[in-house]
Amino acid sequence: MILSGGVGSRLWPTSRALYPKQLLPLVSDLTMLQETAGRVSDRSLFAAPIIVSNDEHRFIIAQQMREAGLTPLTHLLEPVGRNTAPAAAAAAAYVQTHDPKGVILILPADHHIRDVAAFHAAVEQGAELARAGKLVTFGIVPSAPETGYGYIKRGVALGKGAYSVERFVEKPNAEVAKSYLTSGDYDWNAGIFMFRADVILDEMRRHCPEIAMRAAESVLKGKQDLDFLRLQPEAFEACPANSIDYAVMEHTKVAAVVPVEMGWSDIGSWSALWETGAQDDAGNVAAGDVISVDTRNCYIRAETGLVATLGVEDLIIVETGDVLLVADRNRVQDVKQIVERLAAAGRSEHQVHNRVHRPWGYYESLDAGPRHQVKHLMVHPGAALSLQLHHQRAEHWVVVKGVAEVTVGDKVSTLHENQSTYIPVETKHRLVNPGTEPLSIIEVQSGSYLGEDDIVRFDDVYGRKSDASAAE
Repeated sequence: MILSGGVGSRLWPTSRALYPKQLLPLVSDLTMLQETAGRVSDRSLFAAPIIVSNDEHRFIIAQQMREAGLTPLTHLLEPVGRNTAPAAAAAAAYVQTHDPKGVILILPADHHIRDVAAFHAAVEQGAELARAGKLVTFGIVPSAPETGYGYIKRGVALGKGAYSVERFVEKPNAEVAKSYLTSGDYDWNAGIFMFRADVILDEMRRHCPEIAMRAAESVLKGKQDLDFLRLQPEAFEACPANSIDYAVMEHTKVAAVVPVEMGWSDIGSWSALWETGAQDDAGNVAAGDVISVDTRNCYIRAETGLVATLGVEDLIIVETGDVLLVADRNRVQDVKQIVERLAAAGRSEHQVHNRVHRPWGYYESLDAGPRHQVKHLMVHPGAALSLQLHHQRAEHWVVVKGVAEVTVGDKVSTLHENQSTYIPVETKHRLVNPGTEPLSIIEVQSGSYLGEDDIVRFDDVYGRKSDASAAE
């Protein structure tokens, strides 16, 4: 079960609410989600994954799974975020209908694991304990007195390097963290769990009965939508918001921990990417078009243009086209304060990128001014925009690359590179990519109002309605 519901605000501006860190390639050419799914792609060890996410990310996740050649067992859509306990309960209820004693491995979608072989070995060890009725958590053997993680104190030995859980500990201060490291009895809490479906549901009925009941109801009354299972909103929204740790693991008598060293990081901040990245002789990690002179111990990320640095050190510099972040490397945990200020000011930079992803592909704004806007549209092979019209704007489409099937009013035509068409105000239109290669379109909008909510949708293969949240 892969949890893909976070927003990753501490990795802003690259990670944003509508395109968060798990959907981004931060450590390799694969996205964090693709890396996570790839670690459990051996079908001799693992079943196809259950993915849990919110509605807004469903088509992006589906596209990334297709690109990785992976097919989920199911994709559960949460109507609202309720933390990890309701998500785990829903997945367990789903599994129980197929295999009551099925063993579930819960993985956050946004973790990095360098030593996959060690991860697999720990999972096989944990599976034995889970089959025996334990609620298993995987503890990361600490390498430093880290104050940013919760800890797990080992209890009595259970054999083969596993232990009962004596207690879970909140994030400690520096002095306490040093004592934990010295004692050798504590592991970092990675938020990775393993248990049988029937056992976790029994424990939830004992320790958080409202979550167990409501989550199971949301699955039972859920509706299939294309390749997704929409959890029934009323039931799921009635679940109290809580984590697996607080709701179950801190109270159960059957918790066990498997300590493991596997090069783990939750990539929880820009400093984590600096620590896990390939540093040059000056201690810098660079991504993109970067030139550094007399620069030391910096993380520099250029996503759309050149970033040049001179005579600086211990900085995080991230350029995304519409935002430039410059931060002290020791203050990156506070980036979320900027996100909070953006939200309070009613700005959009904490939610969306300049490139906005849709189920058919993406669009990005190239220029905007009074009564005009220019966009680049990329349409996936075989994908189609909805049949729609706009009340207040006209559009010109120019094919830059690929082949376009265009509907304007009652006329359907095929356009090739360097050909164009005009869509008047109040005219039904649709854009389809009938080819096998991505289709690139330059769209020029003109009119008195150019907002994304000026759309009337008549037919849509993705089941979207006419509202601003699903525009285009």
